Amino acid sequence: MAFYDGLFDALGLREWCDQSASTAPMSMADLLKANNAAAVDPNAEVFPFPSLDNLNDSCAQISQTRDLTAGIESGFLGAKDVLKVVLDPITQPLSWALDGALYAFTETPWWIIVPLLVFIAWFVSRSKPVTIFVALSFLFLGAIDHLDVAMQTLSIIFVCTGLSVLFGVPIGIAMSKSDRLQKSLVPVLDLLQTLPTFVYLIPLIFLFSVTESKLYGIAIILYAIVPVIRLTDLGIRLVDQDVLEAADAYGMNSKQRLAKVELPLALPNIMAGINQTIMMSLAMVVIASLVSAPGLGVLVLRGIRNLELGVGIVAGIGIVLLAVILDRTSKAALGRVDKANKKH
Repeated sequence: MAFYDGLFDALGLREWCDQSASTAPMSMADLLKANNAAAVDPNAEVFPFPSLDNLNDSCAQISQTRDLTAGIESGFLGAKDVLKVVLDPITQPLSWALDGALYAFTETPWWIIVPLLVFIAWFVSRSKPVTIFVALSFLFLGAIDHLDVAMQTLSIIFVCTGLSVLFGVPIGIAMSKSDRLQKSLVPVLDLLQTLPTFVYLIPLIFLFSVTESKLYGIAIILYAIVPVIRLTDLGIRLVDQDVLEAADAYGMNSKQRLAKVELPLALPNIMAGINQTIMMSLAMVVIASLVSAPGLGVLVLRGIRNLELGVGIVAGIGIVLLAVILDRTSKAALGRVDKANKKH
């Protein structure tokens, strides 16, 4: 006799409850303990929580938790074809960009790509210590035969960060201009920021083939775009009202005020957002190796799967070096922006 039988009998619902039986293959509790014969039966508790499964034991008309999960899955699969028809042409350029960047970074000779990246680091940071560190890091990665996979990881970060900034900054600007838009987007940004990284991959695996670059590209962009949106919105909202009033007094229209006053003053916050977006892109690249993303993450995954300690540690060191390179370079660029603003 199930614990809640008396409850449904007292409510006069017994006849209704017995009209049908659940179609779920097993309860969630049975599923969770399927591989553990010693698991304790939750119905053996003195007062079990009135969960869907426990109520279903007494009343078959109440769906089990697995009915709920099966319904969600059926609904998603039912909409899959329509979503794919809509999303495929929209997201295909992302695959082209990722594949093109991967080809450019890996097929360019090392004696061209490495000096070019070192020059970019110098141009952005104008810092000798940062530039020297970047050069030594790439030389070390080349010496341990990890330069090619490091270039693969960098190519993905380059594309995904670029697109995150391209879409994120305008969204942040629009949020700063509309309180209604901000209130509507903040819950979405909160969801994207708190959703576990692996969960991003679940719906995308069903929508796209694992051989398509856009699968992991979309996951990386969705995960990494949040900081640049938030900090762009924050930076523009923090611009001093007196400065804005002075711009209005000079006869500037809204576009001129945005381009010549608000964006320059908000640039430190925007650069901080870009820095965080870069680091989150790198973090997601490693996770995305589970769905065929190339680069150092593949070696980390191999080390975990095959228990190859050395392979995993060396790849992890490579990821750390890339993280430090990207972090120090972007922070040096942010420092230059701060100094330029203070001078003005």
